[in-house]
Order: sequence, then C-alpha cells, then structure tokens
Amino acid sequence: MTQTVAVLGTGKIGEALLSGMIRAGWRPANLLVTARRSDRAAELRDRYGVDAVTNAQAAERADILILAVKPQDMGRLLDELAPHLNADRLVISAAAGITTAFIEDRLSAGTPVVRVMPNTPVLVDEGMSVISAGSHATTEHLATAEAIFGGVGKTLRVPESQQDAATALSGSGPAYFYFLVEAMTDAGILLGLPRAQAHDLIVQAAIGAAVMLRDSGEHPVKLREAVTSPAGTTISAIRELENHGVRAALIAALEAARDRSRELASGNG
Repeated sequence: MTQTVAVLGTGKIGEALLSGMIRAGWRPANLLVTARRSDRAAELRDRYGVDAVTNAQAAERADILILAVKPQDMGRLLDELAPHLNADRLVISAAAGITTAFIEDRLSAGTPVVRVMPNTPVLVDEGMSVISAGSHATTEHLATAEAIFGGVGKTLRVPESQQDAATALSGSGPAYFYFLVEAMTDAGILLGLPRAQAHDLIVQAAIGAAVMLRDSGEHPVKLREAVTSPAGTTISAIRELENHGVRAALIAALEAARDRSRELASGNG
C-alpha cells in the first residue's frame, strides 16, 4: 500500500473511507485530504495525521483520487482538476448519478475511472459499495477500489448499466429501513409501549432478522414462514400489509429512486 491516495471532499463518507483505509493498513503519510473549509482540513490533519492539500495539489501528488463531493459539485471539481491530472492516475467517483463517461469527457484521454455507490453504513463499517468500471479501467483498477471500500463494508461489482438500480436498492436502501422503524415505533406507542422500549424491540428485531438473512442462506420467504403460524398474530399483520399494498408501494418507490438516479446522470438535477 505504497500508493498515494487523495480523498477530495472529505465529508462524512470521505472521512469514513479515510479512517477505514488507515485501519486496513494504509499509512497516513500516503493519504491526502481536501476540504472546503480550512478548519475542517485542520481537523482531519490533526485527527488522522494526513496531509491536507488543495484539489490541484491532490491531482499532482496522488496516484489515486477519490471524488467524494456532492453530484452538483462534480463538474466544477473536474474543471479544477483537469489541468493538473495525468491520464495515468486512477479516479474513483463516489457521487450518486455521475457516470464514468461524464468524468472521462472532462479529463485527459485514457484516464481510468471507477464508479462506486456506497451507502451510509460505511460510517459503521457495515456499508455496501457497488463498483463499476469506466471505459479505461482494468481489473486491477477495480481491485484497488475494492481494497479501499472493502475497509468499510462489502463490495459488489456490477456493469455500470445496473448502477441506477443499485443506487435505488442499496444506496438509498438504509433510508427505507429507517422509515419502517419509524413507523413501527409509532405503532408500538399506539399499542401502549413507551417510545424507548418500542425502539429497542424493533431495532433488535431488525438486527436479528438481518443476521439470520445473512448467515442462514435461507430465502426470506422461508424465514418469514417460520414466524407465521396458522391463524396467528403474524399472518394477521401480513394480511393487513398486503391489503394496504405495501409490497407494491415498495416496488414503486424503488422504481422512482432508480428514475431519479437516471435524471441525475443525465444532468437534470
């Protein structure tokens, strides 16, 4: 891990990647960060022992650049980087909806670009990062991206044509679970439980169910049926979920998220 990596736009996700790389064995001396505010840059430098630089300096010094800025800031950042960035540098984008073609068109011909869609559980090392290669990215470049994002969770390679679907499912996915927990907590209060107790019951149920899904290898239908006794409480609840179209609503919601990701990719932000 002797390459120099720069994280440009070191917000929460960027800082999670930075700390993950250090835990995975990257030397702070080989890590660079950029931030809009000087006090934020100083905070990162003091906390992790990394060098805080300008975007132009990062482009000149780093072998790998991780672009962790907001999608609406990407065009301006690329214009700033282009005069200083050689085509032998690996560029990794973690901005939702930004295609590799968008980045390649604004940098030197032949620049390898890898597109990654992480989700917020990277903040607790339980993230899911979906990785796609641009026109000039090799298997080695993908492996480098996996090594970086693997420090904060799991990774999955997909064709870039599937990135919008992955964004809808995984990138936005945690929000759907938070929404469900919020609704279930309100239901628990309605049923007479204190908010704190309802919250604890639901969160532990969610954690246990997720671990069973991950570790058992069983289909979710089989796991659900194991909880669903004839004429019991669970089947009564599931009947109401089906009567209210929850399954159809989830499918429609994911389609809407995918369509919005496509809009962002086309520049209709």
